[in-house]
Amino acid sequence: MSATASVIDLSIWQLGLALVLVGAVVAVSVRQSLGLERDLVIGSVRTIVQLYVVGLVLAAVFAAARWYWVLLILATMTGVATQAAVSRLGKPLPGGNWIAGLALTASTAATLAYVIGVVVGVRPWYEPQYIIPIAGMILGNSMTSAALAGDRLQGDLRARADEVEARLALGFSGREAVQPMMRASLRAAMIPTVNGMMTVGLVQLPGMMTGQILAGSSPLVAVRYQMVVVFMLAAATGLGSWLFVRLASGRYLTAAHQLRRHLL
Repeated sequence: MSATASVIDLSIWQLGLALVLVGAVVAVSVRQSLGLERDLVIGSVRTIVQLYVVGLVLAAVFAAARWYWVLLILATMTGVATQAAVSRLGKPLPGGNWIAGLALTASTAATLAYVIGVVVGVRPWYEPQYIIPIAGMILGNSMTSAALAGDRLQGDLRARADEVEARLALGFSGREAVQPMMRASLRAAMIPTVNGMMTVGLVQLPGMMTGQILAGSSPLVAVRYQMVVVFMLAAATGLGSWLFVRLASGRYLTAAHQLRRHLL
């Protein structure tokens, strides 16, 4: 093993030893007849291939340090996240890709611009070392919260369709009739983030903080960066899930304020 800039390099053989950990889980799956062996093997192979490909691409982008390559990477990440968010809905939503794409793009762009331009003050703004990892964290959490909110909204509307139609019959507008379901969806999407804020540093050391400490940064510097990460993820998940629910709820209502049951 060699050490560069206080970082211990990992050889292929050491990665192979780490893979033994997955082998232990496979053994448990076989022993308990869980039927997860195939998924674990495929997941491990995909992890290796995908991360190595991403590593090669990022190395090239970091070396080039051109704004258009950075924007291309961000656009690709957003496209993948959009598809993943929509695919988690129990039933397809017409225009779901556009809704998810707009919600994720707006929440990620707003949060990223503030963190990069105001909080951290990266110069130039397209510095890949900062913008790509930070954008990835923001986008990943926005994707998860939007998917949770959308799935909860769809499920609640399906279960409480009679209640929504009763409220519509009483003269409530479409938006007012589904407001309780929207609030419940947003709350469900935000709970994981809020819980994480309550226990950060006590139950676990978050990824960015751990990575910086392993890279040799001062724990206090790592802590300050992690605080920024926690706050930006709270903003991104809140904004992303709110936009998604706001836009998606309109798809379940007609212009005449009627519930589209066939979409539920």
